[in-house]
Amino acid sequence: MEATPAKVQTVKFVEQLRREASQEPDAVPTGKVTKETQIIAIYGKGGIGKSFTLANLSYMMAQQGKKVLLIGCDPKSDTTSLLFGGKACPTIIETSSRKKLAGESVSIGDVCFKRDGVFAMELGGPEVGRGCGGRGIIHGFETLEKLGFHEWGFDYVLLDFLGDVVCGGFGLPIARDMCQKVIVVASNDLQSLYVANNVCSAVEYFRKLGGNVGVAGMVINKDDGTGEAAAFAEHAGIPVLAAIPANEDIRRKSASYEIIGRPESEWGPLFAELAKNVAEAPPQRPKPMTQDGLLGLFSADTVGRNVVLDPATEFDMCGVSSVVKPTLEVVYDTV
Repeated sequence: MEATPAKVQTVKFVEQLRREASQEPDAVPTGKVTKETQIIAIYGKGGIGKSFTLANLSYMMAQQGKKVLLIGCDPKSDTTSLLFGGKACPTIIETSSRKKLAGESVSIGDVCFKRDGVFAMELGGPEVGRGCGGRGIIHGFETLEKLGFHEWGFDYVLLDFLGDVVCGGFGLPIARDMCQKVIVVASNDLQSLYVANNVCSAVEYFRKLGGNVGVAGMVINKDDGTGEAAAFAEHAGIPVLAAIPANEDIRRKSASYEIIGRPESEWGPLFAELAKNVAEAPPQRPKPMTQDGLLGLFSADTVGRNVVLDPATEFDMCGVSSVVKPTLEVVYDTV
């Protein structure tokens, strides 16, 4: 029976995915970083407010006279949206692909844009189901290396990483010493603290392997005063760099892509203090918590610690009791 065009297309797509999956990632360049430049990776659960925090932090740093580069490393490519008033800038991955097809090379002006002293770019990522986000991160940093990343003269380079993705590409700054310190953004909820704890665990793991990256502290976003995030920071041995309140004015302005990290704004002192703490906080070895320890930060009613695990039986699964049959496996004596 002759295959339909749709079936042929599906087979080709599956073969392409298999080829991509079988490819080993290229080695990431790890050239020497200028000591005067602080490269800081910010991690957190998706939707916790990393982009909001970084857009306002980078803006405040620039207003304080610092030269700042903000790099979005989240496949959603939303890091720079707030900085640019909701406008999406071309990503490195899409620009690189387009230029390659045209036989051209990528230049700084194709991927890096600026506003009020803040320089910003997005690595980007593949479309859903069409590639690996981690490989996209690796490809993005390879392109940055070709553009002279390690020779750029910035005071601060801020990397916005999605913390609840565990594949290797998203752990590059920690695994390859590509930054000096990590900052985690979390709130008073279990899921965001679970992600923060995972990041601390990754830092501690690579420190044991000889890595030098440490955790400089935590930013508590949407702080409602219940205290779980502050308690986690204390247990993990890291400082709270700032607590951004759960405030309707902040929520509304953030939703309308308005920068509140301006020296003259109501929230200016908060972000000025955060900028100071981010600059001065030394990288430290964190003390990750156990799962039970994390649960212990919350009330039993909130996380269900009173639930008892009841093992399932064969009867539950099949409706009949299992019959033990003798094995037919032949076991040979070893000589």
